Amino acid sequence: MLKAKASCLCGAVEITANAINPKFTVCHCDSCRRWGGAPFFAVQCGTNVSIEGRESVKMYDSSSWASRGFCNECGTHLFFKFNKSGDYNMPVGIFQNLEGLKMDMQYFSDQRPDYYCFSNQTKEMTRAEIMAYFAKSI
Repeated sequence: MLKAKASCLCGAVEITANAINPKFTVCHCDSCRRWGGAPFFAVQCGTNVSIEGRESVKMYDSSSWASRGFCNECGTHLFFKFNKSGDYNMPVGIFQNLEGLKMDMQYFSDQRPDYYCFSNQTKEMTRAEIMAYFAKSI
């Protein structure tokens, strides 16, 4: 596990993630692509996360199982948080100098548009597989 600090573009929110999984995921779902204009490259950070500047964090309930947080000052996407477990997934790009990362999983692979493709060899889960997985945990 890795430990790293992150911040939003304007610096109003600072995050310390103490248990970052170096195997990151990419989500191709419609919501993630609409949220950031591209697939969501996310590191799993668990619950051992501290956030300074919480008054600048706006939450959006994006599904029945998770919410998304962003800076209400500059709009930086900060995290995707699971409601039940409290686990955070955070954009890889908000962390400075993370090393040793490896793309491990692609979620909603059947929703990936045909205008991009990654050459990385990863595990993949379709929409049906993701829905079945979350049905057990919510």
